[in-house]
Amino acid sequence: MASKVYFMNLRSSSKNTNISTKIRKLFDKAGMGEVLHQGDHTAVKLHFGEKGNNAFIHPIFVRQVVDKIKENGGQPFLTDTNTLYSGSRTNSVDHLTTAIENGFAYAVVGAPIIIADGLFSKNSIDVPVNQKNFKHVKIAGDIHNANAMIVLSHFKGHEMAGFGGTIKNLAMGCASAAGKQIQHSDAKPEIIDKHCIGCSICAKWCPVDSISIQSGKTTIDLEKCIGCGECTTVCHKRAIKVQWKTSTDVFLEKMAEYALGAVNNKKGKVAYMNFVMNVTPLCDCVPWSDTPIVRDIGILASLDPVAIDRASFDLVNNQHGNHDSNLTCNHEPGKDKFRGLHEGTNAAYILEYGEKIGLGSNRYELISID
Repeated sequence: MASKVYFMNLRSSSKNTNISTKIRKLFDKAGMGEVLHQGDHTAVKLHFGEKGNNAFIHPIFVRQVVDKIKENGGQPFLTDTNTLYSGSRTNSVDHLTTAIENGFAYAVVGAPIIIADGLFSKNSIDVPVNQKNFKHVKIAGDIHNANAMIVLSHFKGHEMAGFGGTIKNLAMGCASAAGKQIQHSDAKPEIIDKHCIGCSICAKWCPVDSISIQSGKTTIDLEKCIGCGECTTVCHKRAIKVQWKTSTDVFLEKMAEYALGAVNNKKGKVAYMNFVMNVTPLCDCVPWSDTPIVRDIGILASLDPVAIDRASFDLVNNQHGNHDSNLTCNHEPGKDKFRGLHEGTNAAYILEYGEKIGLGSNRYELISID
């Protein structure tokens, strides 16, 4: 049976058809309020944007969703997790500051912000998934413990995944920093000696005692090391190299399994919106926003994370590509825009694998609303 995906275009001719009003209508038509019960602490999972980026979902649009959650009895809080890379959101203090500077202050959005994995990404829960790559995944504690979740995703390109939408927002966005590291690479960590001060914080956090301090520098016993990524995240001096490399298909499988873990305790309690506008070549994690690769298309809503990403993927690929963007080929309607951006990526594989593990369905019915 095909999953229902609701779609609204961005046309407007009056105050009754402006984007804010249409988002509220989309919320209702898609049955997003039905996942909420009175008093539910509801995580509004989104990306606050790296400092210098401007393509993230507009706070005014987020406010409409927050208000609808309240109307349906929920208690909303905006949330994301700290980054693995060094940037303006690598700890909760910087992350909160960036979110507020990017417009997500309470006065604008009407909800508090909680960084779900804690100050230095240590608020993490091992969630069983029992899949091909992972038996357990590391999900941010305050996302796991929320009663319900509304996932708001900016649909755009991504250098490793091809595209980033709902599944990536669940996978990377709901994982602790250690979980992000495990998704990105199977490689073991490396020490950058010139940055290491021998403080031993990494050794205290290592779950298998593979780290020691010798002659004032950190040493890792790679035979003992399980590659969990904990040491990478706790080193304030960035003296332990972040590992990014893994095969593309394995990376996509890992993300799908993490997405499954992010929602596995919330059956019937999660709903999704994709904002297919400002479809930039790269993720909102970069501190800039390049020219969109296609025109702004619209906003989608669904209760199925695979179906909403598949519909968004198809809508983008059916557009004429923007010749004045970073898209260098596949401009014709029907061509894979994301492979045109990032040669060697197989973006659709995450959708196929997501269906295989029970995350959702690739079959969808696209329902347009006025």
